[in-house]
Amino acid sequence: MSQQDEKDVDLAEIDTKGEVFGHGVESRGIFWIAIAFSVFQIVTAAYSPLSSLPVRSIHVGFLLLMVFALYAAMGRGNPVKVATAWALGGLSFILSLYHLIYEGELVQRSGDPSTTDLVVGTVMVALVFEAARRLMGWALPALCLVFVAYAAFGEILPAPLGHRGYGFDQIINQYFLGTEGIFGIPCYVSATYIFLFILFGSFLEQAGMIRLFTDVALGTVGHTKGGPAKVAVVTSGLMGTINGSGIANVVTTGALTIPLMKRFGYRSEFAGAVEATASMGGQIMPPVMGAVAFIMAETLNISYAEVCKAAAIPALLYYASAIWMVHLEAGIAGLHGMPKDQCPSAQGALRRQWYLMVPLAALVYLLLAGFTPMFSGTVGLALTAIVILGSSIAANIGGMAGRVVFWGVLGIASSAFFKLGINVVVVTVAVLVGVNFFVRGGRETMRMTVRGLVEGARSAVPVGVACTLVGTIIGTMTLTGIAGSFTQGLVSMSGGSLFLTLILTMIASLILGMGIPTIPTYIITSSLVAPMLFKMGVPLVVSHMYVFYFGILADLTPPVGLAAFAAASIARSNFFVTGWWAVRVAMAGFVVPFMAVYDPSLMMVSGSLFDTAYVVIKALLAIGLWGAATIGYLWAPMKMWERAVAVLAAFLLVAAVPLTDEIGFALSAVFLAWHWMRARRVAIQGA
Repeated sequence: MSQQDEKDVDLAEIDTKGEVFGHGVESRGIFWIAIAFSVFQIVTAAYSPLSSLPVRSIHVGFLLLMVFALYAAMGRGNPVKVATAWALGGLSFILSLYHLIYEGELVQRSGDPSTTDLVVGTVMVALVFEAARRLMGWALPALCLVFVAYAAFGEILPAPLGHRGYGFDQIINQYFLGTEGIFGIPCYVSATYIFLFILFGSFLEQAGMIRLFTDVALGTVGHTKGGPAKVAVVTSGLMGTINGSGIANVVTTGALTIPLMKRFGYRSEFAGAVEATASMGGQIMPPVMGAVAFIMAETLNISYAEVCKAAAIPALLYYASAIWMVHLEAGIAGLHGMPKDQCPSAQGALRRQWYLMVPLAALVYLLLAGFTPMFSGTVGLALTAIVILGSSIAANIGGMAGRVVFWGVLGIASSAFFKLGINVVVVTVAVLVGVNFFVRGGRETMRMTVRGLVEGARSAVPVGVACTLVGTIIGTMTLTGIAGSFTQGLVSMSGGSLFLTLILTMIASLILGMGIPTIPTYIITSSLVAPMLFKMGVPLVVSHMYVFYFGILADLTPPVGLAAFAAASIARSNFFVTGWWAVRVAMAGFVVPFMAVYDPSLMMVSGSLFDTAYVVIKALLAIGLWGAATIGYLWAPMKMWERAVAVLAAFLLVAAVPLTDEIGFALSAVFLAWHWMRARRVAIQGA
């Protein structure tokens, strides 16, 4: 394996379905590490046997062990690299037990680290950087190293950038021994909420949720104009509700939807762009939201339900924008939907696999009812395991009455969890596991469950490592106060103009998000950029959503555009062309965050329901006009001056000023009437 090849571990190369894990010491080792990792997370979530800091530290130990073990499996031909990788992994896990073994002593000498503390802390931080470099390349580690260098040498910089200077012991104490560095809020959320929700999504995917969502999408929109592309949008949006990962969405749903779009006449670049755009939207779609929702709730000290409420309408508008762009492209290219008789029945799909929706519905209800994400995730995961294990048993029960009784008993046992605690669920799952060993199809269900545990642990690795590494940025900012200086500089540059501030913030978020996973993107932008918007009167939740929104769009934007790159590889299209098409497909969605800033009622953080309804109507009209201008088609191909008028009308509707609203609505009405009449004349002449 060359140095270039070593730059980035492709976790998809490590197959957890048996082809790799079934052979070789390294592969079997990864398999059992992943199982142990998932079991550790489930036990700590269910019983909380350890205090918070040791849980975070051991969580990081498992993450690093997984990364280096994956490297050992990929480098089988080189014994030195294999041995080095396992040595680094073993060292990482052993050092992760430091907070558990010496917890009492560390508390007693808090703020006065010993030499051993400093050595262990230095090695552990270095291992986090090395694991991140191997996992995701140099982009995020290099950015974090800049912050580490600033903490160490920032006193030599001129005012206002310089700080008073900090010793090596203070820096390591900040990064390793407390909860402001690599074990900060992002790591805490990764070790608790995020892992549970990733495992939840993994179990549902193994049980066939992708096929269910695809059949529902095909049955509802597959036969409409541009149906195959709309299927990609709907399927990716539904998948986003359970996994919240843009890249994972591209890989899983794109393998089906991109070839489908190409088969029905869409260009490869456009097919990849649609899938990339739709998949990234899953990260703003409640309830999971790419795990950022949990970090945002912890950072802002608000309930998870408040975050979901603020995200719901913008997420729906984003997908409405994507479907609209697909519809317009289908119109200008003359593409039609699939034959109705070739589309599966959405109702039939739901009747066959309705039980898969039960855990998701329960999870959403609990989260929105105000239960903690930890409790909701634990219940959702338990219900998913019970449903999957119970489905194979129910299939062996003859007659509808018997199956109804069986599911009724399981339902009662599951509801007892709320009164009698987690032990009821553990006993129920254990009984179901035992029965599955003796019924037809039960062993395959057990293998599927094990794959869910392994896939969940594997999927948690990039998220968890990114959360851990980005803690060095948070630690530097809390130690030095650089965030305040950065905010003051941007405010001065904007001259007090909110619109200019929004533009600068958008550019900063797009740049900071290039090549960096969504969670660290949000953490960086919310720490450095969002305070500037808050200083200018933008509500706190809206300011955080604004930077998060554009941080996501960075994954579509060349020259990096990770989601577009993944989609282009499946579509076998040019990456740059696919990336720019993704920007065009998402272009109308750029309107939404601006409108939310000018009228926070769009995120339901102010105003009445009437105010929210008004701004939603305005947003839909602006998105419609912007999309038509971008594609150059509405009822007929648009002339350049028509596209300019449409852009102007959409721009006027974005600002929440009565005069601009009135002009925007009037201009929109005149433009739509004119274009409709011209399109009719063209149609009559063509006939």
